[in-house]
Amino acid sequence: MIIKYLSGYFTPSFLKRRIKNIEFFIRYPIEIQNKLMNQLILYARNTEYGKKYGFCDIKKYKLFSERVPICKYSDIKHFVERIRKGEKNILWPGKVKWFARSSGTANAKSKYIPVTKSAMNTCHYKAGKDMLSIYIHNHPKTKIFLGKAVRLGGSYELHRIYNTFYGDLSSILIQNMPFWIENICVPRKKIALMSEWEKKLESIVKETGPQDVRILLGVCSWMLIFLRKLLKEFDKKKIDEIWPNVEVIFHGGVNIRPYIYQYQELFDKSINYYDVYSASEGFFAIQDQKNVKDLLLLLNHGIFYEFIPIEEINNAYPKIFSIEKVELNKNYALVISTNAGLWRYIIGDTVKFTSLSPYRISISGRTTHYINSFGEELIVENAEKALNKTCMKTNSIIHEYTAGPIFMNQKNSGSHEWIIEFEKRPNNLSEFSNILDNELKSLNSDYEIKRYKNIVLGPPVIYAARNGLFYNWLKKHKKLGGQNKIPRLYNNRKYIDSILEMEKK
Repeated sequence: MIIKYLSGYFTPSFLKRRIKNIEFFIRYPIEIQNKLMNQLILYARNTEYGKKYGFCDIKKYKLFSERVPICKYSDIKHFVERIRKGEKNILWPGKVKWFARSSGTANAKSKYIPVTKSAMNTCHYKAGKDMLSIYIHNHPKTKIFLGKAVRLGGSYELHRIYNTFYGDLSSILIQNMPFWIENICVPRKKIALMSEWEKKLESIVKETGPQDVRILLGVCSWMLIFLRKLLKEFDKKKIDEIWPNVEVIFHGGVNIRPYIYQYQELFDKSINYYDVYSASEGFFAIQDQKNVKDLLLLLNHGIFYEFIPIEEINNAYPKIFSIEKVELNKNYALVISTNAGLWRYIIGDTVKFTSLSPYRISISGRTTHYINSFGEELIVENAEKALNKTCMKTNSIIHEYTAGPIFMNQKNSGSHEWIIEFEKRPNNLSEFSNILDNELKSLNSDYEIKRYKNIVLGPPVIYAARNGLFYNWLKKHKKLGGQNKIPRLYNNRKYIDSILEMEKK
């Protein structure tokens, strides 16, 4: 690993140079994105997909948007299955060896997202470098490279028939990780890729506890479980007693807001929290400012972005915009074309732009994770802001939660049912419900209108879950560890009823 001595601290020198590249795409965002679109099209012009949609003569965005259809996983599943069987040059040139498995759709138990070498190197790993570069830039006296980084990852499996691999994205990235980052990461790859979460957790605790850890990387909900296990194993009250030099947590996958108070209780000192936005389909954005959670959209990392206004998402021919046409504080479904061979692919996330110079976003939710059974259009962003304020006012702490509709009948109006596992329970659940209700009204005018005199929508119904309920539910459904997470909001009772059924047992 190339190391340079900077201001009295060891820092990989190439990370310092990455800032200039970031500043360049910030300065020329439209030009960078248009150039990237043309590069992707040019590279894939001789693939089966490229020939089908005439990539060879597409030069401008207008023709690209007219000729290439937007799609969901169900639209390209048959292509992916052929790629998994070893066929080449289908969506992207060459053969694809790795597939990130993620939660399924109505038509498939699991999605298998191609992860090409190009996507690994010029998207995921490049974004990882930029994540560290931004941190170094913001904290020039950092000493993170004098110690180790703890990573929490999933596992992968071999598809023996076709000799391809599939698994959690984190496991794919760990298996193929460049030497410069592998050198500072713990636990060892053998442990990091263990498939059984609870055994892996024990092994990670034992291996990392004696190390000089300075960086934590992972989904914040699973990281919290790991840190508590660490404290119990070493019989300590604070993480600082085990790792006095911990400096930063890089987290993604779920919003850290519901967990932040629990993290603060684990540390005596103040540490830095940096949010990232990555998924099986790509690495999209990074927090680039201290203590400001808006995320800088990565515009030169192998992904061309488009955006569908959320009110158009169910239209047969929705309006769709490139980045130069987006507006502030408008809810958009994210659409991507990537160097993994995803073309105008709707990934299911929704975002809002908080800045247009540079382009910064906040993650507002999922196209499928919302409640709109009564026209209230409640999204995850509303829910988490309201819960955070409610916890502050009731001196309570939430560990996990999910919510769904209670449908109206001839006798009663509808309502929302919230299953909440509290870390610190409020003194009065009825008061908690009233405050949550008012906070949601203040954040969402549609919710407020539907709550008028309880005619359409009644007050929230709060169910305080027993400790460990959500963990046990995830375990039952084989979703422990990795990038798995609790569905926050859902427009039917699929998850609510499944979790409540476990509670009764």
